[in-house]
Amino acid sequence: MQKTYTVYAYRWMVLLVFALLNGVIQLDWITFAPVTVDAMALYGVSAFWIVLLSMSFMLVYLVMSVPASYIIGRYGIRIGVGIGAALTGVFGYVRGVGGESYTAVCLAQFALAAAQPFIMNAITKVAAEWFPINERATASGVTALFQFIGIIIAMAATRPIAEMFLPAGSTALTLPAMKSMLTVYGYVSIVSAVLFILIVRDKPPSPPDAESAEERYGMFDGLRHLFRQRDMIFLLLIFFIGLGMFNAITTFVDLILAGKGYKAGGHEAGDIGALMMIAGVLGAIVVPIFSDRLMKRKLFLVICMLGLIPGLAGLTFASSYALLLIASGVFGFFFMGAAPIGYQYAAEVSHPAPESTSQGMIVLSGQVSGTIFITLMAILGHVTIEAMADANRAESTITLTPFMIGFIALAVVNVVLSCLMKESALAKEEIS
Repeated sequence: MQKTYTVYAYRWMVLLVFALLNGVIQLDWITFAPVTVDAMALYGVSAFWIVLLSMSFMLVYLVMSVPASYIIGRYGIRIGVGIGAALTGVFGYVRGVGGESYTAVCLAQFALAAAQPFIMNAITKVAAEWFPINERATASGVTALFQFIGIIIAMAATRPIAEMFLPAGSTALTLPAMKSMLTVYGYVSIVSAVLFILIVRDKPPSPPDAESAEERYGMFDGLRHLFRQRDMIFLLLIFFIGLGMFNAITTFVDLILAGKGYKAGGHEAGDIGALMMIAGVLGAIVVPIFSDRLMKRKLFLVICMLGLIPGLAGLTFASSYALLLIASGVFGFFFMGAAPIGYQYAAEVSHPAPESTSQGMIVLSGQVSGTIFITLMAILGHVTIEAMADANRAESTITLTPFMIGFIALAVVNVVLSCLMKESALAKEEIS
């Protein structure tokens, strides 16, 4: 019997709501980064315990990624991502209610961390169920775009929102103001969760194309199939290097600049980090669109791996503020532009493994390497957790340039790996 394939306009509504949920969980993740020093004083804990609030997302992902991928693949988007949405809404609100207690905030933060893999591991699954193959990199790019926007909003708005709840004329943050800010984010989390539960469905009444209609392996068969694909192994190595490098650089950008003579805690690190994210948003929009139009995945992965090297070199060797800004923009554009292409390429080369499995594995590889790279930089670079909040100690004890040079070498390895990969067979079939 001839199957009927239909591309529904409703797919954009599903994508918008799903992307919003992705952005909100990133906002919840990075909430405390802009107010680390204030949070230390208000909660009466060391910098380690505040940094742990962000690191929890990386640590919990290592444990929850595989179970989350299994549930998404086995029970579908509505149940799988719905679990993540429910955790986000409930514990985003709980974090606000208990915002004056570090213990309550920490427990809620770990529950939010458990929500992340249920949301992030479904990016290519949502694209595969609702979008034809020539729109999937764009769909993944839209989701990545919202993730970056969530991070930018958290970095830019966290302190101003908290300051809105201070008495007139006061500038020092207080626990009630911190609680109020977390409550605002809690309401945002609830709204995103409710919208997802009300609007998103597992799949459209009829699939968008023949590839979407094909049966997928179970998760464990999919994993076996996935690790038999040479190109998937190369891609996992690329993400292991790339995501780990990105996580380490964004974590220590303030200290990298301190080693160049800039004052730790100054505006330069914030400006450079913000420009990196803004350029990344642009990359996540532009690169996937061209990839879908030309139906080329490998080509754009190679371009992005090559393109980020000058940015990385600039961040390593430049000392001029203007050059550092340019370098951060170049690095952010090509790195974040590559992410959705890599997600979609993984889904295509590992087909018919479940998309949630391939997505989960490549993000998991980056979380593992991020933990390793950050730990090595902290220990071997003589970085103490307290130095991250202490300008004088940061300027005198931190030596991270050798690690940055090592990242350049690893980036060259990524160029070689991307050149060795073959173009996606599914993309070739779409062209023909």
